[in-house]
Amino acid sequence: MESHGSDEALPMDIEEQQIPKEPPKIHRLDESVVNRIAAGEVIQRPVSAIKELVENSLDAHSTSINVVIKDGGLKLIQVSDDGHGIRYEDLPILCERHTTSKLSAFEDLQCIKTMGFRGEALASMTYVGHVTVTTITKGQLHGYRVSYRDGVMEHEPKACAAVKGTQIMVENLFYNMAARRKTLQNSSDDYSKIVDVLSRFAIHHMNVGFSCRKHGATRADVHTVSTSSRLDAIRSVYGVSVARNLIKIEVSDSDPSSIFEMNGFISNASYAAKKITLVLFINDRLVEWPGLKRAIEIVYAATLPKASKPFIYMSIVLPHENVDVNMHPTKREVSVLNQEVIVEKIQSVIESRLRSSNEARTFHEQTTEPSSSCYINTSKEANLSPLPSGSKSQKVPVHKMVRTDSLDPSGRLHAYTQNQFHGHLEKSASLSAIRSSIRQRRNPKVSSDLTSVQELLDEINSNCHSGLLDIVRNYTYIGMADDVLAVLQHNTHLYLANVVNLSKELMYQQALSRFAHFNAIQLSDPAPLKDLIILALKEEDLDSECNDNDDLKQKIAEMNTELLKQKADMLEEYFSIHIDEHGNLSRLPVILDQYTPDMDGIPEFALCLGNDVNWEDEKSCLQTISAALGNFYALHPPMLPNPSDKGLLFYKKRKVFRCSAEENTCDNAGSDVMTDNEVDHELLSEAETAWAQREWSIQHVLFPSMRLFLKPPVSMSTNGTFVQVASLEKLYKIFERC
Repeated sequence: MESHGSDEALPMDIEEQQIPKEPPKIHRLDESVVNRIAAGEVIQRPVSAIKELVENSLDAHSTSINVVIKDGGLKLIQVSDDGHGIRYEDLPILCERHTTSKLSAFEDLQCIKTMGFRGEALASMTYVGHVTVTTITKGQLHGYRVSYRDGVMEHEPKACAAVKGTQIMVENLFYNMAARRKTLQNSSDDYSKIVDVLSRFAIHHMNVGFSCRKHGATRADVHTVSTSSRLDAIRSVYGVSVARNLIKIEVSDSDPSSIFEMNGFISNASYAAKKITLVLFINDRLVEWPGLKRAIEIVYAATLPKASKPFIYMSIVLPHENVDVNMHPTKREVSVLNQEVIVEKIQSVIESRLRSSNEARTFHEQTTEPSSSCYINTSKEANLSPLPSGSKSQKVPVHKMVRTDSLDPSGRLHAYTQNQFHGHLEKSASLSAIRSSIRQRRNPKVSSDLTSVQELLDEINSNCHSGLLDIVRNYTYIGMADDVLAVLQHNTHLYLANVVNLSKELMYQQALSRFAHFNAIQLSDPAPLKDLIILALKEEDLDSECNDNDDLKQKIAEMNTELLKQKADMLEEYFSIHIDEHGNLSRLPVILDQYTPDMDGIPEFALCLGNDVNWEDEKSCLQTISAALGNFYALHPPMLPNPSDKGLLFYKKRKVFRCSAEENTCDNAGSDVMTDNEVDHELLSEAETAWAQREWSIQHVLFPSMRLFLKPPVSMSTNGTFVQVASLEKLYKIFERC
């Protein structure tokens, strides 16, 4: 019976579950619940309360602000200032929501100059903590103290002794939010965030003295006094090692659509830290600007070694109507009109200043103690800068250690090989300045309106190989293994990279990325397209002595020249390839700054433009032209053989000997005999310069640009462009067996 009863109950349960339920009723939340939810958004952690209270003190025209913290701010936050204080009649509504002295109408936000305006900070603190306010205004004989809970006074204000200004204590923060409080148990972490925020305020508000200390401590962790020098303020807060590596920077724009002024300090290339420090104030508000931060990181990524980060202080002043401050519950972010233009101008000036500062760049050198079996000469003097304070050495597992050249920070091969090229680049500009200069050009933010270009760029992005991208972004350049392959190190792996394939793909992608935004290379002598195309056809045709074939080449060259003259306007507008009315090529685009292609490839490039481009289909046309530019600008080996090892035989002089049939003797006039010792030094010097220039361009132009711009396609993982030749972990296992 029991079993039968349970069988009958099952269908009934299913039937009840299938009965549709009524929609839940919407009801109005209790005001205390609403206030507590809002408080959790405004006061996210103790540092949020500190920021709000300090901003209120600054709005009160304080000249001294003192902060005391206990248990990371959870047990006690005390902020004291010497501002104008709070009027007695305002105390009853001081901690109610949306009560403020900063504005009275929404339109006031368009020109607001104070840091507070919502009237939610103090109210939020009373909903998640116990707040006590002690204040006195000018002319009063005594001050008043009052406690608040849930936005209202707990008692009438009591007269008390007080010093000028206001003191606000927040005790037992998040006492009624158990989950929030548990996540904030690491008091040292929260205290460090508080110190960081106060340090930022201290270097911007130079006319205000700041102090911050833990409750019961005799020494303050932040202690500044009023000063007239921004650099002195930075030195007192962040230390001497930061201040001595700073460069003053100023930017302004008078364009009505993007008017702004910026002044501040940026660290030079000698400064290195574990993480970026960006202290940013917009109209005296401490804010974050992710777009600007990312733009600055991109600039420094091309200058600083891997894992080194800069220090930046910026104060930006904008018309108040161009800034929307009502963006974030904690006022952490603002919205700026025409922010892309502002970011680009600031980025450009930082790049320029860094380029000029590279002349005085210093490097850190680590010396090692000589062992009994090896002696290392450490007598060379070096310009050393102390490491930033607080840096800790990390213990690296033995199988993760990578031995590199102690004389060269990048571990390149030059220290192990004899330098065969003597001073051919010494007359050029400073190496450090050029290395920075070639990274200055950023891809334009606004591309052409042609959808086909955007489609080609989208194809590049979608076809990017994530693994190869990580190698490209984080490699260490070792040197050239042969004429085509370069040796790269990534983590504990060693790779051979095909320089020709990499440069060809990089140039192709840059041709599309800089579409219609090229600078131009002016040829000293305009080159006739007809002659160039004929020369290219002769190089392709082995039977070049046939007269009929020569006539055919002439006709092909004439037809292609006329075609390119018709397309000259398009080539000029989109690719900065200038062809005049006579069919002469006089200008070429700049694909990578500080790099000029090998002009021996111009004939093949001209033939490709005239013969291979499908001018009827827009996307195919632009893709083919970009590919032709990529092939032309790629770093192919020079035509002259490499003047090293066996290649040196090419430059041996040949003497001609004349042989007499009658006397069966020879003198210096006729035959084809090579001498052993004489070398054509003029030709050899030309070859050495060409090959050295190519290697220099690979190391200082191609690979730095590749790190910034290249998005390696999936095909490079299988076509031999990247080949792994060693893995430290695997080698370590092999040696373990020995």
